[in-house]
Amino acid sequence: MDPECPVCRTADIVCAKWTLLVVRELDRGNSRFCELERSLPGISPRTLSLRLRELEQEGIAERRELPELPPRVEYALTDKGRALLPLIDDMRCFGERWLEGEPTMASSGAG
Repeated sequence: MDPECPVCRTADIVCAKWTLLVVRELDRGNSRFCELERSLPGISPRTLSLRLRELEQEGIAERRELPELPPRVEYALTDKGRALLPLIDDMRCFGERWLEGEPTMASSGAG
């Protein structure tokens, strides 16, 4: 992969399994770990934790510790994270137009 190519660099960040779905759920207002876990059936706690950490490291999401008892942590998109929302919307439009009713690679056993 070409490290100078902006498409390659973006794909390297967002193409990990679950990443864009986590971004979508953060935009929908699911800000706590348990809310994200509930809104993404099938994601393991370990994977969710890894994705949130990666999104933090890339500056796409931020982790906020609220000064409450018991302590509470929330996640939110940064400006950089919100810049991904048009990409997610374009993917939704593509899927609605071109993939409606077609099996996905995951459900067909491919990939």
